[in-house]
Amino acid sequence: MGIDLGTANTLVYVSGKGIVLQEPSVVAIDQDDNLPLAVGEEAKKMLGRTPGNVVALRPLRDGVIADFDTAELMLKHFIQRVNEGKALVSPRIVIGIPSGVTGVERRAVMEAALQAGAREVRLIDEPVAAAIGAGLPVAEPTGNMIIDIGGGTTEVAVLSLQGTVLSESVRVAGDELNEAITQYMKKVHNLVIGERTAEDIKIRIGSAYPTPEDNEAAMEVRGLHLLSGLPRTVTIKRPEIRESMAEPLSVIVDAVKRTLERTPPELAADIIDRGIMLAGGGALLKGLDTLISHESGIVTHVAADPLSCVVLGTGRVLENYKQLERVFSGRSRNM
Repeated sequence: MGIDLGTANTLVYVSGKGIVLQEPSVVAIDQDDNLPLAVGEEAKKMLGRTPGNVVALRPLRDGVIADFDTAELMLKHFIQRVNEGKALVSPRIVIGIPSGVTGVERRAVMEAALQAGAREVRLIDEPVAAAIGAGLPVAEPTGNMIIDIGGGTTEVAVLSLQGTVLSESVRVAGDELNEAITQYMKKVHNLVIGERTAEDIKIRIGSAYPTPEDNEAAMEVRGLHLLSGLPRTVTIKRPEIRESMAEPLSVIVDAVKRTLERTPPELAADIIDRGIMLAGGGALLKGLDTLISHESGIVTHVAADPLSCVVLGTGRVLENYKQLERVFSGRSRNM
């Protein structure tokens, strides 16, 4: 079983079946008896809409486990659901994690998976898994550059011969873009909006680079007006949203530039030939590939299925375990 344990979404891949589950990483808990009410899509609908005794949590922040018990509960739920409620024959699990996490954070992920019923847990760095899932030839002695923009972290890595030559992990990604939109709406339009509304704005009219149809792309946004304290509707245009996201996007671009500056010359030549690959949900932001191409001077491609790259990579590793054994980071943990 391969798992992409993401800040925003969790995806599960089962050998021989492919991707069997794709759900938001959200758990709703009833605080009266400390039991989960809903996990995944059902729980996400409750974000910002729960009564006093119910709390909707995201157990992962910035790509790492922030709430251990809730994360374990969520993993257990997803593993059981994939098994259709049948008793688990303890699976071997490969989990994709950000490359910049500490040893303590790695152990937390392993422990959560073991507690959730795994027989053996192996960890793989997300950029490596994303590159394998995007079909890059990571086993060959050529340089491949991948940028994996998730919900909590952006990973920039240069890979060659099944290993990471250079990598940089910045804790600026989809969540920070949502937060930037929220702050902008508050500052400029005096409108308070929730996390889900900010994400909706980003998906529908967000862009990273100017496009010809910029002024036509507009959207009505409902929220709470700060001055009157009453609900209000405001119309916003694409250029405004691009301006609001400029700061977090520049952090991502700077990480790409820093990685390129440190790349050995032979690998840099390969990257110029092959281009940069974008993966992760953030890769779906309109014009992001154009922005990175413009700033770095290197052609940038978006993976065929950016959201599933990491989990597809963990699946390929499972199915070619012997050939790709060198891609794992750290030791395995067994029950």
